[in-house]
Amino acid sequence: MIIATTPAQLVEALKPLQGDIGLVMTMGALHEGHLSLVEAARRESDHVVVSIYVNPLQFGPGEDFEAYPRDLEGDVAKLDGVDVVFAPTDESMYPRTPLVRIDPGPVATILEGKTRPTHFAGVLQVVHKVFNLVRPRAAWFGQKDAQQLALIRTMVADLNMPLEIKSVPIKRESSGLAMSSRNSYLSDVEKEQALGLSQALAAGKRVADAGGSAAQTLAVARESLAHAPGIKVDYLELVDRDTFTQLNGSGTGLLVTAAWVGTTRLIDNLEVAIG
Repeated sequence: MIIATTPAQLVEALKPLQGDIGLVMTMGALHEGHLSLVEAARRESDHVVVSIYVNPLQFGPGEDFEAYPRDLEGDVAKLDGVDVVFAPTDESMYPRTPLVRIDPGPVATILEGKTRPTHFAGVLQVVHKVFNLVRPRAAWFGQKDAQQLALIRTMVADLNMPLEIKSVPIKRESSGLAMSSRNSYLSDVEKEQALGLSQALAAGKRVADAGGSAAQTLAVARESLAHAPGIKVDYLELVDRDTFTQLNGSGTGLLVTAAWVGTTRLIDNLEVAIG
């Protein structure tokens, strides 16, 4: 395994690789969710590149950029069968303030984008840069960041980028809590309270599975989350899984939610079929 810490080092590390490349982009603090992405990339690629970078452009003022967990040595030790790890410094990724920016469009202004208005522009900026450097055949992303996944797919389609975007289902702890690097912020009590997110989504899905309408599904999920102790709800919506517009009729949708447990903001989602 080669560890590249600058774009130039990454380009040199990729030169000897023959065959197609699978890419997994992470911010480190790797858990089983990340490793499921790596395993999926390994199954379908000749070579695998993993990026580990806490991208400052996707953090807004007052967010947890400085506190975000970083453990490059520990992360690298978890990676098996990976050819190259790209772990750049801020200086090498952004030698100056970027003048050319990616506009993520209207979907970036709702839900996550409403609470974090600069987030998705920063995400697409770094994703675009790494795609250009690695030039993978495919890149794998987790379904937990569903709105991010939808925006990355839109960028790739709209800019005719020559790669395939693949998703991997949410990896959950045995309790049902969606795995997240930010779970490390939670106390034992807060971890128990955080189960209210997945439980609310599951309550909504039961309604949908029983033939309930979109409105009924959403109402039950919201009622469940509203009564979950220790949770401050940001949003809970039922959206089209591709456009992230509100799902009112029949079709396959996503129940998506974000909430604070203590001072930690968590997200989760669950696919439901309406009608």
